[in-house]
Formats: sequence, C-alpha cells, structure tokens
Amino acid sequence: MIRCEGVNSSKAVMDYEFKQKTQVERAKVEDNFEFEGCKVGRGTYGHVYKAKRRDGKDVREYALKQIEGTGLSMSACREIALLRELKHPNVINLQRVFLSQPDRKVWLLFDYAEHDLWHIIKYHRAAKANKKPVLVSRGMVKSLLYQILDGIHYLHANWVLHRDLKPANILVMGEGPERGRVKIADMGFARLFNSPLKPLADLDPVVVTFWYRAPELLLGARHYTKAIDIWAIGCIFAELLTSEPIFHCRQEDIKTSNPYHHDQLDRIFNVMGFPQEKDWEDIRKMPEHGTLLKDFKRSSYANYSLVKYMERHKVKPDSKSFHLLQKLLIMDPTKRITSETAMVDDYFKEDPLPTSDVFEGHSIPYPKREFLTEEDQEDKSSANKVRKVLWLVKDTALRERFAVGGQAPPAP
Repeated sequence: MIRCEGVNSSKAVMDYEFKQKTQVERAKVEDNFEFEGCKVGRGTYGHVYKAKRRDGKDVREYALKQIEGTGLSMSACREIALLRELKHPNVINLQRVFLSQPDRKVWLLFDYAEHDLWHIIKYHRAAKANKKPVLVSRGMVKSLLYQILDGIHYLHANWVLHRDLKPANILVMGEGPERGRVKIADMGFARLFNSPLKPLADLDPVVVTFWYRAPELLLGARHYTKAIDIWAIGCIFAELLTSEPIFHCRQEDIKTSNPYHHDQLDRIFNVMGFPQEKDWEDIRKMPEHGTLLKDFKRSSYANYSLVKYMERHKVKPDSKSFHLLQKLLIMDPTKRITSETAMVDDYFKEDPLPTSDVFEGHSIPYPKREFLTEEDQEDKSSANKVRKVLWLVKDTALRERFAVGGQAPPAP
C-alpha cells in the first residue's frame, strides 16, 4: 500500500489556508468599516448605512445594507443571487456579502449613491410650496427617464422583473466618477420570469407603496408580465414632470395580503377615467373584476382623462413627453410599451438629448443625505399614524356630508 503523506500534507495546508481566508471574510463588519450613527435609510428588508473603510486604503464611500434578523430569508437570498449576476451601469452594484460572526448578521456592500428620486422630487415640491422655481429641468427629466429605461431593459432582457419600482428605489450618484448616473436599487421583490411568479399578495405582508402598482395587480392578476415595471416607470415619469405623485392615494402604506385596493383604483380612475372593455378586453378575466363592477360606477369617471390631468400641470397633450407618457400608462398591460421601444421614442430624439450625467451643465443643488436616528424613525412612525387618523376623520366627514345628497365624495 502506497502512503501519500505529501498529498495529505498539502491538503492540510490548503484546508488551513481556506479556513483562514473564510474567517477573514466572515470577520465582523465593524472591524472593516466605520458606519456607527450613519444610517441613511432602509430597503425592503433592512437598514442602510453610509460607510468608509477603517484602514484608509480606499477613500470611497459605500452603502452597507444590514439584512434584518439572523441568517438569510428567502427574499434576501433572492436579492443576493440576482445582484451577484447583474452587471449594468444603471443597476446598483453589489460589491461583497458579509456574514459576520458571532451574531450571524448578513451585510451587503454597495457603491454609495448620495441622492434618490424621492428626495429630488421632494426638493422641487418644497420649492413649489414656497412659490419658487419648482419643476425638474427638461433635460434632467429626460436623462433620468432614459437611464431608468436602460436599466430596466437590461433586467427584462435577463428575465428579471423588479416589481417594486418607485422614486425611493431610483438612486442617483453624487460627485465622483459616476456623477449623475442612475442606479436602480432594492431588488427585494425582484423575480425571474421563469421562476413561479407568486402574486405580490402571496408574499409575507410587508409595508409597500401602492401608488406605483399597475391596475392588473390591483385587480388580482395571477399571471403578470414586465408590463408592471413599465406602469411604475410611467408613474415616476409623470411625477418628474409635475413634482406630484400622479396616483397619490390617502393610504400611503398598509400591511395587507389582499391585492384589491379600492382607494388606489379610485385614484387611478380619477386621473385616467374608468377602463373600457373595448380598450382592455382581458379586464373581464381579472379575479377582482366582479368586485370592481360592484364597487364602482363607470359614469362617475366619464369626465376624467390623462390629457386633462396633465394639462392642469402645464404638460401639453401634443408634446412628445405626453405621447410617451400615454404609452407607458396604458391600462391594458398587453398594449403597454416595452422598455426597448420606449428608448427609441421620438421624445429622446428632440433637444435636449439625454446625457449620462443627469446633472450635466449644472452644480448639484440637492442636499446630501441626512443621517437618521432611532428618534427619527419613531417620529416618522408617529407622524404616519397621525396622518392616517386625520385622513380617516376627513374621509368619514366627507362620506357623511355627501351621503345626504346621494353623491360620492371627491377623491383625496
């Protein structure tokens, strides 16, 4: 019998080196990065911190996302698996994954983006309230939209649905080599087309924003497509053009496992009008179609249209921006424009042309992200509760007032 002591010795060395490397990789994040007191937000399943390396070898700023709980949930695994494969200038880049010991916390390391569309639009909305110049510039709107479409086209071409597009998930890089570049973030709801696509309502109920949900989702569609992302992009485009969320609903966020949402549908119809079966034949196949007909009176929305809504916001119906918006916000998902077709729309061929730096030619006027404290989180939660109570009081008063005349109360 031949003894291979040399081989065994080499294997032992390799095992030791592997264990050492693994131990270093699993070192506590606190040993490598400084981020104490630097919370800047939260994603679908965790808090986000602004971080710098402690060793000073790298002066770049990073975003550290801590996955809530211990170990990895299925949603976190899905987000990590997708992000490790996705590489595109307009999709957030996952640098590393840390499993810190002994607390078994999972951390994701990303490039840091100083801005996002939620804060940018909020800045302009505040200016509007103070009667100052308010709208995002035409060139910036066009560049933002083009880069969002480019990133989503890449995801769709790789069989990925984002499913949670909203301004807070559209990041924009600050000063640096990628100045003014859009980064689509928060892939916690993203799914592959060829995976069994559970309706969003079948997931664990989480706090989500309904304002950017496509009508087919609100009507309980069991089989949906990349058109749901296109609808959300249309909502974001309208918000960039007007500085106001187009389908703002009184219930900003709720915990639910029911896809049907009366108030959100009411808001959509108050902008778009009630969907006609001749324009959306498959609406009759929606699981909640019967509930829709029971809850809504078609004639109540006869005078509403996207044209009228956008005209009130000084967007002309003969403009190329409006023509593209119409294609993004078609009720029938089978007729909604694709990201690929949208990117070659005439809107992007007229001056000003889209640029890779959405701030091109301008200094960045938007403030940097503020660090959040636990008190900030509690204050925000309390403010949301107060806001909901006020809406309930207002809504009840309106219903009692209008019930006398037999009319429906106006939409919020």
